[in-house]
Amino acid sequence: MLLPMDRELPGTQFFSNVQLWDDTVPPLVSDENSDTWIVKCAPEKKLPNGLRNLYRPGHWTEYMGRVFVYLGDNGVKEEEMKRTMTTIPFTAGMVDLLGFIGENKQLFDCIIVSDSNTVFIDWILKAADLHNVFDEVFTNPAAFSSTGYLTVQNFHAHHCAKCPKNLCKRKVLKEFLDKQSERGVSYTQIVYIGDGGNDLCPVMFLKKDDIAMPRQGYTLEKKISRLAQDLSPVECSVLVWSSATEIMSYLKVLIKE
Repeated sequence: MLLPMDRELPGTQFFSNVQLWDDTVPPLVSDENSDTWIVKCAPEKKLPNGLRNLYRPGHWTEYMGRVFVYLGDNGVKEEEMKRTMTTIPFTAGMVDLLGFIGENKQLFDCIIVSDSNTVFIDWILKAADLHNVFDEVFTNPAAFSSTGYLTVQNFHAHHCAKCPKNLCKRKVLKEFLDKQSERGVSYTQIVYIGDGGNDLCPVMFLKKDDIAMPRQGYTLEKKISRLAQDLSPVECSVLVWSSATEIMSYLKVLIKE
């Protein structure tokens, strides 16, 4: 999720992944992982061991493709999946935070970079009437086939050894900033909100005037702390959060500065 600056005046870019929904850890916007939440549609609300054992680190999208085939084979239809996904609970304070961002869009740009997929994110944002908060969504493309099966593809190809095969969030962030620069849009600060292990790569791209906001107790916070202990801290400032109201409080301070 990215919060940005005013088009005319200096501002802040709020970049959060939403982990809205992330692949292996609970997400940012929601207190549940959208890719694991969908398992509620499976028979007995669980996957067979043989399928779960097919997961390989760094190949989450490929694994979820197999999960969607399993759901389709068991007669799970689009409408059932949609009903399930739109019941996913939001992180404490997140609805208020996104409402605040929406009310101040002249000051912020906001993007999602997620390891989920376009179908899930579209369903969840529209159900919560939050679609207009975000300027762009970068995630794995998905669609229902003619036979009613959900299919998902890798977002892009990259050569980053630190990131999963389907998505390097640093690459997405850099390309977004480059594109904005070509349009004459620049940012005085990036605020990156994340919680997953694959958020460390983009956080290490941030500069000293930027701020990383890792979720307390989650993988990103632990990895940043480990770097500091190894005397290799990230260059940006770090502010840990547990409730999205803490993020909103920080943004309100930025507006007043």
